[in-house]
Amino acid sequence: MNQKRVVIENISPQINSGEFSIKRVVGEVVEVSATVLGDGHDVIAASILYKHEREKKWRESRLVDAGNDEWNGSFYVEKQGVYEYKIEGWVDYALNWRHGTIRKIDDNQHVASELLEGVEYLDNLLNVVSIESEKQYILKLQYIFKNTDCYNEAIEEVKSEHLYNLLFKNPEKKLANNSKILTIYVDRLKARFSTWYEFFPRSSSLKEGVHGTFKDCEKLLPRVSQMGFDTLYFPPIHPIGEVNRKGKNNTTTAYEGDVGSCWGIGSKDGGHTSIHPQLGSIDDFKSLVWKAKEMGIEVAMDYALQAAPDHPWVTEHPKWFKWRPDGTVQYAENPPKKYQDILPIYFETVEYEALWNQCLEDLYYWIECGINIFRVDNPHTKPYYFWNWIITNIKKKYPDVLFLAEAFTKPKVMHQLGKQGFTQSYTYFTWRNTKHELIEYVEDLTKTDQKEFMRPNFWPNTPDINPFHLQGANEAKHIQRYVLAATLSSNIGIYGPVFEQMISEPIPGKEEYLNSEKFQICNYNWFKENKLIHLISQINNIRNKHEALQQTNNIKFVDINNDNLLAFYKWNDDKTSEMLIVISLDEYYMQQGWLKLPLYELGVWQGHQIKVTDLITHSTYDWYDEYNFIELHPAMPFHIFIINK
Repeated sequence: MNQKRVVIENISPQINSGEFSIKRVVGEVVEVSATVLGDGHDVIAASILYKHEREKKWRESRLVDAGNDEWNGSFYVEKQGVYEYKIEGWVDYALNWRHGTIRKIDDNQHVASELLEGVEYLDNLLNVVSIESEKQYILKLQYIFKNTDCYNEAIEEVKSEHLYNLLFKNPEKKLANNSKILTIYVDRLKARFSTWYEFFPRSSSLKEGVHGTFKDCEKLLPRVSQMGFDTLYFPPIHPIGEVNRKGKNNTTTAYEGDVGSCWGIGSKDGGHTSIHPQLGSIDDFKSLVWKAKEMGIEVAMDYALQAAPDHPWVTEHPKWFKWRPDGTVQYAENPPKKYQDILPIYFETVEYEALWNQCLEDLYYWIECGINIFRVDNPHTKPYYFWNWIITNIKKKYPDVLFLAEAFTKPKVMHQLGKQGFTQSYTYFTWRNTKHELIEYVEDLTKTDQKEFMRPNFWPNTPDINPFHLQGANEAKHIQRYVLAATLSSNIGIYGPVFEQMISEPIPGKEEYLNSEKFQICNYNWFKENKLIHLISQINNIRNKHEALQQTNNIKFVDINNDNLLAFYKWNDDKTSEMLIVISLDEYYMQQGWLKLPLYELGVWQGHQIKVTDLITHSTYDWYDEYNFIELHPAMPFHIFIINK
């Protein structure tokens, strides 16, 4: 039995009592707190011990007593992979001796005996210090502590900061207690900061009625780059099933020329490691991926674990699907919806090990083709522990790979996917429209433990979701929604060119696009220019230059006396980048209000000059008061201010 005198509890951050890793990116700080207490009145001390999984030796960062037995500290993560951390607490007998001795000295008690006790602690200290000047100082202390003629000098040295610092830096950790080990998964920066653009490769042709190819997509790369996007996401590029193929607008009858839903994966031309023959060859795809990388763009693939009825798996692995008593296969459905062109994978199959391994091998194939980002379709309809296994294995071999969960579902389900390892997640931003809704939702994401495991990715629209507030919406509304996404969240995306060309005709009464591109080829004027496109490019350029917008969690909503105006302050960790964003939520009328500067957070006081510059209009304002007047019009319904103090 090991004797312990220090209790350690309430360690934060941790997820599900340490079952899952918290998340960080390279260079981020991990701020840790814990309750650490000992019996009696002895002085205790505590540290965070941490190390990368490939390191053998623990590094140490001392915790600071914040009062009421609460201790705080921090450390930085410097490279990708798994970090371990734990709390160590101990009774610091040397500091306890110093503390008690000082109290007796202040009470005018004679402490000759206590000084002799101190010599024992100095003996221990002499054995661990390596700097010669420190050794000489300790030898001096030993002499004067023993020599009664040096009593006055000795008691002054007991009180000295020099002695305190030596004892603090070199503790003798008797009866130390260690918490259990917790973990952090550290990703590359793109996990926290990315700007996505989605389009359908089959609609990339510049010729009307012609199926697009990867070569056509290459011609669009400069446009994507000029607009400031760093991630180009393609819906599935695999062969599309011919059996039960859907027609235009999701009809159950396909006519000649109907291309079907690209999520109905698999045909005689292959399955999840094959390419739709009309898009081009695997070499064409690799060429596109390479040319995109040369422009600073990563291609993200869709990973959809489902199959068309004529997918090769259906005949090669029939037990991977569920068959009814009458011998027919179970099609995908979400009653009352039915997906006659898709078979769900039966994850409870007795052949689950072979199924899991095949899913993993398919990912390996595309990673080796140059893909490091996957948008995962409907992950919440597959087992959570399957995803944990998949992502863990991928990360061990390819730590740069990122996974975006497309799961517009119940909050706790989305949270579970984040805990199991998904890098980013789609969110409810698409439907949050009022000031109260936006503040409540962002506060939930950034001020609760969600910030430790769920990285939001804000999308104003997707091929599946044409939100009611964008249906028939004007230019100002589209500007507003993009600015909200791009400044509230560091990970954002749009489905284009539908969004920037403001194509929003719906199926009446539904949040779906009429003539949905999911079921047909669309032809666009890919080089159309408008104000929205110009502003998207400017905003993305601002995001790339200013670190305050490259993270999500450092945010404080600012008081402004108008429910149609939303204002918030953002900053990077060391506050070398500070920004103030004000957005009008009214797309029709001018809005005014008085904005209250967050003086405390800015580290200034009333009357101190604050210079703010709008990074879009380049207008500069000098503010001296806590309250400042704001006026926004639909023509330019936002300010993105850089703050100079």
